[in-house]
Amino acid sequence: MCGIIGFISRDKKLIRGDKIAIALDSLKERGNGQGSGYVGYGIYPKYKDSYAIHVFLDNNPQYMDIKENVKQVLEKYGYVLNDEEIPTKDGIIEKEFIPWRFFYDFDEKYADSEKDLMVDMVMEINDKIDGAFVFSSGKNMGIFKASAWPMEVAEFYKLDEYEGYMWLSHARYPTNTRGWWGGAHPFNLLNWSVVHNGEITSYGTNKRYVESFGYKCRLLTDTEVVAYIFDLLIRKHEIPVEYALSAVAPKFWKEIDTMEDEERELHESIRMTYGGATLNGPFAIIVGTEEGMMFMNGETNDGNSLIGITDRIKLRPLIVGEKDDLLFVSSEEAAIRKICPELDKVWMPDAGEPVLARINK
Repeated sequence: MCGIIGFISRDKKLIRGDKIAIALDSLKERGNGQGSGYVGYGIYPKYKDSYAIHVFLDNNPQYMDIKENVKQVLEKYGYVLNDEEIPTKDGIIEKEFIPWRFFYDFDEKYADSEKDLMVDMVMEINDKIDGAFVFSSGKNMGIFKASAWPMEVAEFYKLDEYEGYMWLSHARYPTNTRGWWGGAHPFNLLNWSVVHNGEITSYGTNKRYVESFGYKCRLLTDTEVVAYIFDLLIRKHEIPVEYALSAVAPKFWKEIDTMEDEERELHESIRMTYGGATLNGPFAIIVGTEEGMMFMNGETNDGNSLIGITDRIKLRPLIVGEKDDLLFVSSEEAAIRKICPELDKVWMPDAGEPVLARINK
């Protein structure tokens, strides 16, 4: 089940958040009202060079004390420029948690290590501070999610008041874990955001693998680990994006055995080195990022990118559409045409075949 759709304007044209909400609402039958969410990139132009940290605080009389505990962690390495409750509309959803945001800059002396420090602070808050967890921690982007139907979440967060050039969204149908605000997608770390349809049956192995590198899985949903894997392989290990995607959805050994020597050795090395990052089970994933990436040909990309990929035998659907500078990835073509009826091109990627759209230079 689960409905996913994302799109990117490769010319960085700003698009209001109600567009993605209309598209996701057409996929609501893939969910059950127990989780929906959105992420927009480019939505905070006033603070575009600062981190926008979204935090859920337990909705109880002590929530301001919890907020101050979060602020104390952040102030170890930098400065909170502004913090406030994320604006919401009353009467839409029962407020199980209070969504709060901090706009944050690191002290200049930490400039070379700020991303690693941000990861450390997110892990510390989620692991050590009772009543708080960070669900969005990138620059000029933000996640909005809750345990509700797609349009309810969009109206609750006043999504039509935000504009971004890349949006991802998800309507959840919880299976192995309960539906709750923190378990709703997207999942995020730094500028990596992930929405996922399916089930990561290798979650236990993947969790142990990322936790061996210092990540902490505390949000009780298998998709959380996917965001950490992309951060680990592409940002920290700096391997080409093609290698990272091959690690996540590798070739079968019988395919590798038939390759020419150089190609076979490459794929053998990826499977043996990054076996802990292999995602098993049925899945279709959309990833949004602003992280710089390197490619096999030596080319680099420093702007926003949208990635779509399925498992190796494509047990979950994924459709791609294009219109002018827009590229869409979704569970269903109908959701794309709901907001863009006339498309230049529509296709279905093969199993395990990645789709990657980049901002035009």
